[in-house]
Amino acid sequence: MLNHVVLFKFRPGVTWDDPRALQAERASRRHPVHIPEILSWECGRNTTDRDIGYDFAVIGRFSDHQAVESYLSHPDHVQGVELWREIATWAVVDFPADAA
Repeated sequence: MLNHVVLFKFRPGVTWDDPRALQAERASRRHPVHIPEILSWECGRNTTDRDIGYDFAVIGRFSDHQAVESYLSHPDHVQGVELWREIATWAVVDFPADAA
């Protein structure tokens, strides 16, 4: 099992009031409906106002690296990337689900 974690940081001037942010959030939330490789999925907005905080996070669980690769190239994911690229930067980490 592999955890796939993505942290999104809005570009300057972008907030949750921006319709593009809402569209990107909706796209991320619907990925499990369209992408069968996703075993579990959590995502949500940041609730802290700390300067080092990111604005949105995704945590997905996949069976292995091949499943993550399939997810990354899935058209629904590609569409979500395009939406987020317009408004945010992000950091990604993939790590084994059994890592302690």
